[in-house]
Amino acid sequence: MKYKLALLNMYDGHPNQGMRALREIVSAYGEQIDWEEFDVRRDDVVPDESFDIYISSGGPGHPLEGNGIWDDKWNRLVANLWQHNKICENISRRKYVFFICHSFQMACHHFGLGTINRRVVSSFGIYPCHKTPNGHNDRLLEGLDDPYYVVDSRDYQLVQPRLKVFRDHGAQILSLEKMRSHVLYERAIMAVRFSEEFVGTQFHPEADPYGMKAYFSQEEARATVLKNHSVRKYNDMVRNLENPERIARTHRRIIPGFIEDSIEKLSAGKKARA
Repeated sequence: MKYKLALLNMYDGHPNQGMRALREIVSAYGEQIDWEEFDVRRDDVVPDESFDIYISSGGPGHPLEGNGIWDDKWNRLVANLWQHNKICENISRRKYVFFICHSFQMACHHFGLGTINRRVVSSFGIYPCHKTPNGHNDRLLEGLDDPYYVVDSRDYQLVQPRLKVFRDHGAQILSLEKMRSHVLYERAIMAVRFSEEFVGTQFHPEADPYGMKAYFSQEEARATVLKNHSVRKYNDMVRNLENPERIARTHRRIIPGFIEDSIEKLSAGKKARA
């Protein structure tokens, strides 16, 4: 039996490597999954609730600003899937959802988990990400070092967690951004398990060395980094790409692990009924 996966494209038509990487990841599970892509922001469309697995991508712009159509539909879908899981006792009939970057920030705002604000300086590059005690014990990050390395590209961030809301939802913080002892800014929350079925990251776990190299091979990309950051920052990013295994491990582990874990739970429930 094949399961249904919905891939929510949140890039609003902007060129990116994220969707290419996500399509490649989900296509690798062709024997187990039938998948369909939805261009949420450009077409004002979201999938229905018949899918088993949902992956909502990163994207540009302010995560709390929409056009009143696609964002309302997206939030309604998230609310309905969450409610479905609350009343569904059979794990093979629950809905499994992964949120990436822009979608992660929207989801954290949806559930009231903390403050979404604009960073003083945009984060862009390959950085270490640190596990929390909960992250050390969560299957999402199994097989990754502490710290592990991630591709981070964002102007906004989740900070100031509302810990009572986390407890009420049963949510857990899994990762924090790199330690910055030279500044006073609060470290952003980089990964959250919202529930057994809902999880997300503020970084881009789909990113792979090929995509990063393709990006940095473009003169326009180099000019953008130099304009928004510095020559030193650009050189640091290029040096990080000389050790591609850093982000390759994250790429191989997190989203494939989420998909495999979801399939296992969906299958286990069906076998239990057989």
